[in-house]
Amino acid sequence: MEPPSYPMYDRTPSGRYKDSVSRDSLESENGSGDYVKYTVTIPPTPDVQPMDVECRLEPWFINKALFTGGFHRETRSSFREKMIESKTSKAADANERFFCAMPGCDEKFMIDRNGRELIPCACDFKVCKDCYVDLVKAGDDTYCPGCKEPYKEIDLHNKAVSTYKPLLSLPSNVQTLPKDENSLTLAEQPSKELVRTDTGIGDFDHAKWLFETKGTYGFGNAICTEGNEVALKPTDFVGKPWRPLTRKARIPPAVISPYRFLVFARFVTLALYLTWRIRHPNYDAMWLWAISVCCELWFAFSWCLDQFPRLNPVSRVTDLDLLQEKFDTPPADGTKGGSDLPGVDIFVSTADPEKEPPLVTANTILSILAVDYPVEKLACYVSDDGGSLLTFEAIAEAATFAKMWVPFCRKHEIEPRNPEAYFSLKSDPLKGKVEKDFVKERRRMKREYDEFKVRINGLSDSIRRRSEAYNANEDLKTLRKRKEQTTDELLEPFQKQKATWMVDKTHWPGTWMNPAPDHAKGDHDGIIQVMLTPPDAPPLVESNPGESDIPFNFDGVNTLLPLLVYVSREKRYGYDHNKKAGAMNALVRASAILSNGPFVLNLDCDHYIHNSQAIREGMCFMIDHGGDRICYVQFPQRFEGIDPSDRYANHNTVFFDINMRAWDGLQGPAYVGTGCLFRRTALYGFDPPLPKDHPGVIESLCCCFYPHGRKIINNKTHPENEHQTLRKNDSCSSPSDTETINIHYDHLLARFGKSQVLMDSIEIAEKEGRPLVDDPKISKDQKPRPSPTPRPPLTSNKVTEAITVISCWYEEKTDWGKHIGWIYGSVTEDVVTGYSMHNRGWRSVYCVTKQDAFRGTAPINLTDRLHQVLRWATGSVEIFFSKNNPLFASSKMKLLQRLAYLNVSIYPFTSIFLILYCLLPALSLISAQFIVQFLNVEFLVYLLLISLTLCLLALLEIKWSKITLAEWWRNEQFWLIGGTSAHLAAVIQGLLKVVAGIDISFKLTSKSMADSDQDEFAEMYVIKWTSLMIPPIVIIMLNCVAIAVGFSRTVYSAIPEWPKLIGGVFFSMWVLAHLYPFLKGLMGKRGKTPTIVFIWSGLISITISLLWVTISPPLGMEANGSRFTFP
Repeated sequence: MEPPSYPMYDRTPSGRYKDSVSRDSLESENGSGDYVKYTVTIPPTPDVQPMDVECRLEPWFINKALFTGGFHRETRSSFREKMIESKTSKAADANERFFCAMPGCDEKFMIDRNGRELIPCACDFKVCKDCYVDLVKAGDDTYCPGCKEPYKEIDLHNKAVSTYKPLLSLPSNVQTLPKDENSLTLAEQPSKELVRTDTGIGDFDHAKWLFETKGTYGFGNAICTEGNEVALKPTDFVGKPWRPLTRKARIPPAVISPYRFLVFARFVTLALYLTWRIRHPNYDAMWLWAISVCCELWFAFSWCLDQFPRLNPVSRVTDLDLLQEKFDTPPADGTKGGSDLPGVDIFVSTADPEKEPPLVTANTILSILAVDYPVEKLACYVSDDGGSLLTFEAIAEAATFAKMWVPFCRKHEIEPRNPEAYFSLKSDPLKGKVEKDFVKERRRMKREYDEFKVRINGLSDSIRRRSEAYNANEDLKTLRKRKEQTTDELLEPFQKQKATWMVDKTHWPGTWMNPAPDHAKGDHDGIIQVMLTPPDAPPLVESNPGESDIPFNFDGVNTLLPLLVYVSREKRYGYDHNKKAGAMNALVRASAILSNGPFVLNLDCDHYIHNSQAIREGMCFMIDHGGDRICYVQFPQRFEGIDPSDRYANHNTVFFDINMRAWDGLQGPAYVGTGCLFRRTALYGFDPPLPKDHPGVIESLCCCFYPHGRKIINNKTHPENEHQTLRKNDSCSSPSDTETINIHYDHLLARFGKSQVLMDSIEIAEKEGRPLVDDPKISKDQKPRPSPTPRPPLTSNKVTEAITVISCWYEEKTDWGKHIGWIYGSVTEDVVTGYSMHNRGWRSVYCVTKQDAFRGTAPINLTDRLHQVLRWATGSVEIFFSKNNPLFASSKMKLLQRLAYLNVSIYPFTSIFLILYCLLPALSLISAQFIVQFLNVEFLVYLLLISLTLCLLALLEIKWSKITLAEWWRNEQFWLIGGTSAHLAAVIQGLLKVVAGIDISFKLTSKSMADSDQDEFAEMYVIKWTSLMIPPIVIIMLNCVAIAVGFSRTVYSAIPEWPKLIGGVFFSMWVLAHLYPFLKGLMGKRGKTPTIVFIWSGLISITISLLWVTISPPLGMEANGSRFTFP
């Protein structure tokens, strides 16, 4: 396209353009015919981009077309409706605020000799010196062109200086200022003139001076001239460029110093105690002593792995106001423009509509569409790994309901923006609301949402009835056709597949209710449906579109919606689809082609956005200084629907508020599967950039795949493979400063797959993901330029390419799942993915917001909770026996970070020693022995010190993490419950997989919603038997029986050994206290357990204890004739 051309017009001496611009008028006015009409060609710049009209003529019917395809299948699209829209964009000149506001004048406004603005009127209407002189010469009644009020000062032109005056440098009298005790001056004089060239004012650029000269301003500095005149204002020293978007808030020394001292003290105490235990064996029961010492050695080792990474906990704070001011504030001149925040693609994953109700998924999608983020920079992708029509139609219903819900949230600033959570709030919904129509619209919206829920809940029956009706009609047609083709009265019965039908009377290409070839859960085509098309950027529609089906007044409210895409990847028998990790990688590739947001946020279908500004909170870290080395921002997981007592530690606050904060002080927290904002280039397997260096992404890729050095391929060797060369640094201004590298492009295609569009998107994502604060205009306190590569329009060709990259064969012979995307090989793909990024040198950040960023659901049933813990522990065992073992981590990973990951992979093995240690009190009471030969003072002192330091450490952790003591105790209880049940099963499963190659299958965690007609926590009291309950039940029974046996033995003994009884009973009660929630879960709901259960439990314990005393009487009973006999 040719660059735009602009005609040049004649101007007056004051700078105005002549009204007449024709050749005849110019000749008549100036009396000369020497004027020649000419034009000046202006090349396109990042700020001025010519609009390609042809690209806007692409048919916008993508959201009405369903795209399907797969392996050895052609890509098809079925259109239900065609619609063409042509939208144009408006250009806005951000620099216009520095010029004269008079029409036709392009001069700079007035300034004085010190560089301060001279504004003649309080309405802030700025004019240049020439225009001001023309206005003043009009007479005494001089009116401001802006507010039409008379000027109060008419002699400002005498104070003004020419805008073409040489720019000011640092005042020369700075170094000659008298220095005394009460005055400080600048550190040194810069060697060159440092001025702000962006405003054209000529004032001294303090930010640039500080950056280039490494100078510093002292505390309370002031620069004064002779007399009372101040050369520079104190506000000039407070520059916006170096105000960070985030800051680190460390734990107060009064808390963290005693905490670290206690860690060291407990470590020394454990070392002394274990040394004493080894040197003082119990010769009367060596087997008991050996088991106890081995268990205690492992517990000490496990405690060190868990405690040492906690030595440097930190908290972080973001500045959302500064983010809004710098990157999301409209221009001062009032022109409309898009936001400078980068794009974000949000992934929502679901697999089974029976265990993950569609209403839960729909509410999560609604909270995403209503998030407080520029709508043109947002895209939502829903991965339906089950290919269910129920999920598809639920998302379609959510897209329709979003047209009312999203503007309603924006208008009334609703929080949270999940309709189910909002209408379930127990707080006053009218608090802080001032709009007169809020009550009316809220009542109407509540009714609309109730109807929406009824439609969602009725989708299953609707699909079933529709499919039965259409199948019956098809059977009738087939029968009539057969009768027409044959004359036999008796027709042979025929079998026809019962299809699942869509609303438009076509077969659903995904999974059918009655599975059939090419339509089963593991065998169906890839599907992509654009539910909501992306809006143009910047958003220009900010009023009610006047649609009759929206019964709300949305005048002045932005009604645009983000891009919403339904994706179901292709599945075929014989392919390993890698569960959730494979689905997420398919979304990474599809989103790179359709929207290519430089950042990716992944959420589970039951984790909705509770804080509408959560994405902005995470973006503060990504686009701040040094943010280019952050691979992801992890948010804590918060849960709803948990019983008030949190019986099974579902909130997991110790991990999210203690461990994760402590990891944040190292190399960063681990990735926990949901609520994580990723940098796309980090998912692509790139190494982090060097400080103050932005190499091309292909060069970074070479560094990643060839860690021993860059492999640069010569053009002479491979001239046919050189399809692209990338500059090392985009800031290079001359060809001599530009370093280019040659790459083996076919090699990269082999690693990412054979998609040219996907490869082209990598470079764009890397550039747009760089921190905005590193933009040159940011350092000059300007609003940054818009993105030079706006999101291209969505076309059918792109959707077709996206179908290709989600096919089942695409990842063959590529690095997807190995070095790129979510890493395969473990059921806990989240931990492995985060570990691989940290192993390459990336950092991560833990973001805890004042209002919970995300909220989800957790299993409150004991069996479901144990299965969830089993899956996590199994993944840890897989990590330990894989190449991702932290023992083999690279040198880029810090030592304490390696210990933290080692603890994650090794903690399930603690279950072996934990079960033995929980059985020791019972064995001790039954055998009348103890782990030590004598309960002397030294042993009791060690035991007291270990227990005391543990309690003090817990109190300090509660202090700096702000959790409650009850939460800490619940975590300790469930640690023992999980350690004696699910963790042991995980170790067995992991060993079977490594030794025998038996694959591991895990149970999908149910995410059902509570029924309003029954008890909110009714599911918690349901008893579902599982083999995981056997070890804790055995431990409980043995300890109860052992207490009865030990007590009976001591009572009937001629020489009672009360110290051993007390020691054994104390440890048995310690075990039973930790297993109390498990025992309570077995009893079901309060009052439901039959009384006979307790009676029989007591009788059995008494009978067994008396029987044991009879079989093995205590020492001295027979000699004294006091042998117990049954009556």
